[in-house]
This record gives sequence, structure tokens and C-alpha cells, in this order.
Amino acid sequence: MIDENKIREGVKLIIEGIGENPNREGLKETPDRIARMYSEVFSGLYEDVSTHLSKTFEVKEDNLVIEKDITYYSMCEHHFLPFFGKAHIAYIPNGKVAGLSKLARCVDVYAKRPQLQEKMTTDIAEALMEHLDAKGVMVMVQGEHLCMTMRGIKKPGSRTVTLCYKGEFEKDKDLRDEVYKLMTL
Repeated sequence: MIDENKIREGVKLIIEGIGENPNREGLKETPDRIARMYSEVFSGLYEDVSTHLSKTFEVKEDNLVIEKDITYYSMCEHHFLPFFGKAHIAYIPNGKVAGLSKLARCVDVYAKRPQLQEKMTTDIAEALMEHLDAKGVMVMVQGEHLCMTMRGIKKPGSRTVTLCYKGEFEKDKDLRDEVYKLMTL
């Protein structure tokens, strides 16, 4: 589990390391606030996506399901700076569907970890294939990375788009193109 005491100690060292006084009024409670925040923003480390995707409903049709514009917030594992944006999920059921909120919860489980957007995109797709036994899955994630916008290259507004497709979407380019268009409407 998350050790908030270690986080508090580490934050105090960072405050001292930048030349600030950790006992200054405005900074006194900062280590505690950051420890509580990290417990929240990294809660996905201790969640199993199967708890969300195990509740399914039987369906007779294999009609395409698309859930668009799922807002997420994550932390870049390289700089521990936030990245955030929208995830879009499409899948072809194989006799069962998940509740729509479960798709958003799946995104949250992976977003609430130190993360790479590329890996998060693939992890979501693989989880849906495995737990829903889907015929095909396509996941597109768009993100703005503060490590790109506020430091280093400093390119505000730049967005990274990652895409992963499995099953039927790998085989059928026309299907993939059609769903891509629907995701970007």
C-alpha cells in the first residue's frame, strides 16, 4: 500500500532541496496534502481491473459499442507531472457487454498509476479483450503532457494520440477506419 509517511518525508526533503523552509506557514501542511493526493492519484496501483469488468450483461447481437470522451488524469512516470485528456473505447461484443461506467472505471484503474500513455492505451485494450472476451477492441487516448508543456520543450497545447487495436480491428482496415472516424467526430 501507499506509505504516506515516506511521502511526507520525501516532500519535506524536496522543499528543503529547493531552498525553501518546510516550516513556513504556507508550506507546513504541504507534505501531508501531497501524501493524501498521491494516495488518491495512484490508487490504481492497488486496484484490479477485473473487479470492474467482471459484471457483464448477455447480448445476442455483436453490434459495435463505442464510449467516447472518457476524461482521465494520470502522472507521467518519467517526471511525475500530470498528463490528462480523453480516452475513447470501441469493442465488438462476443455475447456479453460491460456497463458503460465500467469502461470509464477501467480507464481510471490504468490512469491512476505512474504511467506512459502508450502503455496505458495498450493495457486498456488488453483488459477489455481478456475480461469481456471481445471479438475486437480499439482504444484511442489523447493526452496533454505537462512535461511537454510547462518544462523542457515548452509546447503548450500539443497533444499526444495513441491508438491500440486488437482482434477484428487488426484484420479489418475498413472497420478500423470507420470507428476511427466515429471516435474523432
